[in-house]
Amino acid sequence: MQLGILKCTEEPLVAIVPKVAAKLKKIGHEIVIEKDAGKAAFFDDAAFEAEGVEVADRASVIAKSEILVTVSGADQDVLKAARPRTILIGKFNILNAPEMIETFRNSALRVFSLDKVPRSSIAQSMDVLSSLTSLAGYKAVIKAAEEFSGYFPMMTTAAGTIPPAKVLVLGAGVAGLQAIATAKRLGAVVEAFDVRSAVKEEVESLGAKFVEVTGADEDSQAGGYAVEQTAEYFKKQKELIHDRASKADIVISTANIPGKKAPLLIEKSTVASMQQGSVIIDMATASGGNCEVAEDGKMIHYNQVKIIGDSKLYNQLTKEASILFANNVFNFVTFILKDGDVSFEHEIALETYFGRPIDSVA
Repeated sequence: MQLGILKCTEEPLVAIVPKVAAKLKKIGHEIVIEKDAGKAAFFDDAAFEAEGVEVADRASVIAKSEILVTVSGADQDVLKAARPRTILIGKFNILNAPEMIETFRNSALRVFSLDKVPRSSIAQSMDVLSSLTSLAGYKAVIKAAEEFSGYFPMMTTAAGTIPPAKVLVLGAGVAGLQAIATAKRLGAVVEAFDVRSAVKEEVESLGAKFVEVTGADEDSQAGGYAVEQTAEYFKKQKELIHDRASKADIVISTANIPGKKAPLLIEKSTVASMQQGSVIIDMATASGGNCEVAEDGKMIHYNQVKIIGDSKLYNQLTKEASILFANNVFNFVTFILKDGDVSFEHEIALETYFGRPIDSVA
């Protein structure tokens, strides 16, 4: 099939990298890429051409492709100009932008949103959210270390001993676990909080202390994500976080509930109680934020504490993020295509599909 790679209009990543393009060509696909689509991720047009990929303008890519791939953002020019039944694959943030569902269903395209890949063993190789949030968890700690007024590991010198930094990680999903591992590698003392008791073993295996509030509601059907809690639980949770954060040098906050506003975990009073020179990295600001003071895409100074809001820290690792995303796309494409067309026989295709009714396009 003819596969087109569009330049992402929202993020500096590219959906397919040259080595993955070569793998797609090897299994029979013809590839065309929009000019400069990979430039921001340090993959120039020449690198694609060396793998036999055609470089063209945006209109040509849209017009000739049977499959279009992008990272995020579904522009109207794509929806209107693409041929009927064209397969469009990307990360369209469906749960936080439900209006997109209607937009996609009113188009003639078959749209698959990779942020809805189910959390299952067979789908792990296609899970773009895990790939990107793992990188973001790492970058959050590196960013915190850059902004922190102190030093991460314990250091003993003739002039005295510097104690290790104290890091609190809120949320022990993929991003949180990577943040824990990175902070430990840098020599910090790490604590982690999560409402899901099932992650305690993973947290402790990375060398961190697991702090918890008893009585959390858990749902085995939530695909590994957290669920909303009771008012009584929230009260106890805020008291615990206030106590731990006030003693921490760095707080990395990653708590998200898919399709809902991020839980408020760090109130202004908690920020005010923290030591001057401390740092908060809020990775949930795109959906409201875990910190009351945080704003997405900004660094806020509050009572001599730095609060950095960034839900897409992986965009600061453009090359590596693109490589992982491209591998996820390759695995997804090869999984859903059977005999040259889309197969809806598996839940992975059904869960990620947001185009016209399946009966009219299958």
